[in-house]
Amino acid sequence: MNTLKPVHGGNLHAAIATYGGEAADWIDLSAALNPRPYPVPAVPSALWHTLPQPDAGFIAAACAYYGAAKLLPVAGSQAAIQALPRLRAPGRVAVAHPSYGEHGWRWARHGHAVSRHAHADIGAQAGHVDVLILCNPDNPSGHAYPAASVLRWAEQQAARGGWLLVDEAFADVTPARSVTAHAGQLPGLIVLRSPGKFFGLAGLRLGFVAAEAAILQQLDEELGPWTIPGAVQHIATAALCDGAWQQQARADLAARRARLAALLAAQQLPHAGCDLFAGGEYAPAAALQRHLATQHIWCRLFTEPAPRFRLGLPADEPHWQRLAAALASFRDKDSSA
Repeated sequence: MNTLKPVHGGNLHAAIATYGGEAADWIDLSAALNPRPYPVPAVPSALWHTLPQPDAGFIAAACAYYGAAKLLPVAGSQAAIQALPRLRAPGRVAVAHPSYGEHGWRWARHGHAVSRHAHADIGAQAGHVDVLILCNPDNPSGHAYPAASVLRWAEQQAARGGWLLVDEAFADVTPARSVTAHAGQLPGLIVLRSPGKFFGLAGLRLGFVAAEAAILQQLDEELGPWTIPGAVQHIATAALCDGAWQQQARADLAARRARLAALLAAQQLPHAGCDLFAGGEYAPAAALQRHLATQHIWCRLFTEPAPRFRLGLPADEPHWQRLAAALASFRDKDSSA
């Protein structure tokens, strides 16, 4: 298991330090966020002056949006990813790979024996390990698991007193694949949700955990009080209740993802993913990242188990044109090498 701290997208400061320029000069496609974020409503000033209180409307809006009977709001799903390994004695943990690196790394840090498995093979671990972890759809591959398969694995894990942890950070674009609604019914099924990607509100640092009541109580006690500021609850409630915006956003993201896939395909580049990003395994991925960076475009690079790149969606037509030109010049340079 890799013991190096995972590297994440959204690290534009690192690109600027190496390649220069100001943040305004750059197109940051490294974090795979909705480039047309939810319009943040005005926040009542009183919310900045008091300790955050549990808001029943906020919880009800989240439960309705995610289809869950019960949810625990957390300060970004990352907070749950870091805390959950502390709720179990060290055991055997199987993680789908390639995937979001924090999962395996955090469990290994707390003494669990972590093994990594290809997406096609991860289901065979169900019922044989203490914790099974996957992202659906996966980040960065875009691999999607059928909900029926995930629920079958959850039952196999439950039969041995184990957990199935499903990270659905990108599931808003394919809600039919979500198993969030089952999390309170199947023992040991834990689902992580986040409004950061789909709503483009990563700065809220908000996430939700769906699971049986006993697990949610343990996690709540581990994380402590006042985790979600009142202003965040106010903004998130508006976003979660805005069905018209959500419908339009899904259509817009699907169209943008199709355009990005076509752009990559035209340059003979891999274009797997979901409706928030595209890319794939590519031997010269590091060279592609460097080339784009010289054009002040920042993409996400992965090195394990093989080189891979991931591009988020451009925000406007000038950004599309810059990306198209940069990709074309890379292919021209690569062809003449």
